[in-house]
Amino acid sequence: MIQLSDHFGYKKLLRFTLPSIIMLVFTSIYSVVDGFFVSNFVGKTPFTAVNFIMPFLMILGAVGFMFGTGGSALISKTMGEGDQKKANEVFSLIIYVSIVCGIIMALLGIILLRPIAIALGAEGQLLEDSVTYGRIILLAIPAYVLQYEFQCLFATAAKSQLGLYVTIAAGCTNIVLDALFVAVLRWGLEGAAAATALSQCIGGLLPLLYFARPNTSLLRLTKTSFNGKMIAKTCTNGSSELMSNISMSVVSMLYNAQLLKYAGQDGIAAYGVLMYINMIFQAVFLGFSVGAAPIIGYHYGAQNKKELKGLLKRGLIIIGVFSILMFAAAEMLAKPLSILFVGYDQGLLEMTMRAFLLYSFSFLVSGFNIFGSSFFTALNDGLTSALISFMRTLVFQVLAVLILPLVLQLDGIWLSVVAAEIMAIFVTGCFLLIKRKKYHY
Repeated sequence: MIQLSDHFGYKKLLRFTLPSIIMLVFTSIYSVVDGFFVSNFVGKTPFTAVNFIMPFLMILGAVGFMFGTGGSALISKTMGEGDQKKANEVFSLIIYVSIVCGIIMALLGIILLRPIAIALGAEGQLLEDSVTYGRIILLAIPAYVLQYEFQCLFATAAKSQLGLYVTIAAGCTNIVLDALFVAVLRWGLEGAAAATALSQCIGGLLPLLYFARPNTSLLRLTKTSFNGKMIAKTCTNGSSELMSNISMSVVSMLYNAQLLKYAGQDGIAAYGVLMYINMIFQAVFLGFSVGAAPIIGYHYGAQNKKELKGLLKRGLIIIGVFSILMFAAAEMLAKPLSILFVGYDQGLLEMTMRAFLLYSFSFLVSGFNIFGSSFFTALNDGLTSALISFMRTLVFQVLAVLILPLVLQLDGIWLSVVAAEIMAIFVTGCFLLIKRKKYHY
């Protein structure tokens, strides 16, 4: 069994992070299943509605990433310092607080969904479909928050393999129920939403039951007392991941508005396909970063500077290899993946393929920014991590998507994320250089 205190060469680092990579890739794949079934069995307008309202739903789920990544950094550092009892208390506090937050967000989301959809420009059938899909998903938001949270915390508990099994179970549930509800029973958009909501309950509630009982992991839910300082530290540590997810969702809404202007509803549908594939490819970078974070946090807590330096070097090299592979895969798979989702509409297919070929250049750069931000989160430097994410996912993308279309029209929208990632990598590099003496990596 691999321990957080071990020395991590390339092979061991990949072995430890592989379950997290597969877990997040699998989560992304089954998230895409809704889009596939809705697009091919329900229609283009419902498919557009799913992509239109999804950014709002993802903002709510992002709270789970904040608690998960921020909590992982704090818990692993505490374990590195040798205080296992405190680590369990922090773990329990984070889980309990996140459940309460999930319930509150679900209630607010149901109330605010229609006004938000209207404010974003939805009307007619697009509005009704967006509200129908969103309200069913919102019922499972507490479980959705826990699912994302546990995907980070399984690695901290040295049970990445178990986390992978839970994710596969949730994913298979979604795939089977989508096929049954949408393709066989023809329940339409409601069936797709129900399949996703039920799968999120599997992904969020099964780990809760596991950690509530005596288990063989490093963590267990115990009695704890409210500690505002610990919650604030967790939120600060995980603020970059929260900022990243919220920013991406806000920017997606801006993209949708720009695409309505330059390409109509077909533009939103094409962008939806891009986002599905982007989720899968970025999950490789995010999975590696999430998997490596507990190791980094542990050795930082143990003041093992030599190991910390090695982890950064090996992490950057592995990300570099992944980046080349992701770009090559995107270029080769642009046509077959576009056909899979929108092959029934020739004009939409051509637009999607063009977008895919331009967008794929972002994969050469984005992994370094994701890993850099996660690295600082693991060092409990939430402010630096948040600044990288804030510039990368909000400031640079907003500027790019507003300016580039004025010059390049529709192509400017597809290239916006490429420009934003290139600008962000300079910010990431600067912070890594500036902070190297402070953290001795």
